[in-house]
Amino acid sequence: MIKITNLEKIYRTEDVETVALNKLSLEVKEGEFVAIMGPSGCGKSTLLNILGLLDDPDSGSFLFDGIEVAGFGERKRADLRKRYIGFVFQSFNLIDELTVFENVELPLIYLGVGAAERKQRVEEVLDKMQIMHRRNHYPQQLSGGQQQRVAVARAVVNKPKLILADEPTGNLDSSNGNEVMELLTNLNEQGTTIIMVTHSEHDARYSHRIVRMLDGQTVLENLMV
Repeated sequence: MIKITNLEKIYRTEDVETVALNKLSLEVKEGEFVAIMGPSGCGKSTLLNILGLLDDPDSGSFLFDGIEVAGFGERKRADLRKRYIGFVFQSFNLIDELTVFENVELPLIYLGVGAAERKQRVEEVLDKMQIMHRRNHYPQQLSGGQQQRVAVARAVVNKPKLILADEPTGNLDSSNGNEVMELLTNLNEQGTTIIMVTHSEHDARYSHRIVRMLDGQTVLENLMV
């Protein structure tokens, strides 16, 4: 599903040049659950932004589902994002003024899905995430664990091929964090490819493979048995 080769990303200011990705190569097969680890500043977030088509590399190849997307303009990247990628963030990124139902419905509105189908799909995913009873509540009325359940529901409501998770348990206690990791594991078992950036060795053990980064490169890979 994902194949990147010799990917480079350099950030420049008048005085400083920072190499975020240094000829990085990585392959992720469909249905895999991959954890990406490494110290702060090693390029994890930059890589996730490029994988999520939020940013473009300076050079190198990026094949997404067999399509070369390096060099795509923002409009093409946005179309692929909406159709094929779901995001789960550490900070939840829910919209406070919208109810749980409305937050989860939003990606389907962007895709132009009709009202009846939106209602059915949102209710299905809220039921699956065991948050249906909170459908009319607002984010600030929910616990952290419940907010992250809503965020996961929003990420999967359009049935994406790929979920990108950025420190998905970073703002949660261990109990709620374990619940979120179980949710991601269940989604992966149903066929969704997951790439997760994490500092947590505990969370990384839920994955099939750990990719460790340093100075913008992959330095080690561990298969989880």
